[in-house]
This record gives sequence, structure tokens and C-alpha cells, in this order.
Amino acid sequence: MSDHNHVHGENCDHDHDHEHEEFVLTLTDEEGNDVEMVLVETFDVADNVYALLLERNNPEADGIILRLEEQDEEMVLTNIEDEEEWARVEEAYNELVSAQDEG
Repeated sequence: MSDHNHVHGENCDHDHDHEHEEFVLTLTDEEGNDVEMVLVETFDVADNVYALLLERNNPEADGIILRLEEQDEEMVLTNIEDEEEWARVEEAYNELVSAQDEG
């Protein structure tokens, strides 16, 4: 993904923990506005990998789930168009969330 830029100001003195570095990408919404999204987690359903994204500046907004695909050795996020696929993904995500709530 070439959308990931990590820029720091001159007064940047915080420690970097690269294992927990935010993976930020910019998506364009229906009105053509750029929205910064943070990759929160990925999970597998069947043979596919899906990514949960939340708005960086509005964590209360609903997250979106996209399919993560590899094309020419680059990771690409694609919308889930298929209703059956979406139902499977939503069910798996709900199970993931309820497992986290219990833990």
C-alpha cells in the first residue's frame, strides 16, 4: 500500500512502537471527500482476508469492512459486492466481537 505516509513535525519526540503503528489509508466517500481510515484489525473468512477500518477522526462512526486482496504483490482493499459473502463476513465479525466482549 503506498497510501501509508508517516510524517512527523520537528518536535516529534515520542517513541515508536512499530508493532502498533497505525496503518492509515485515505478513502473517498460518496460526496468525494477524502476520509482517513485506520486499519483496526483483519480477520479471515473462508479463503479470504477482511479488514475492519474505522474513521480516524470519528471513531464513533460505523466501521467498514473491505476484502483484502493481493494484486501484483500489493495489498488492495475491495468492496464486498456479493450479498452472500457479506452475510458470511458480518456473521464472522459479530462472532469476533462477541468473543472479545467475553474475554
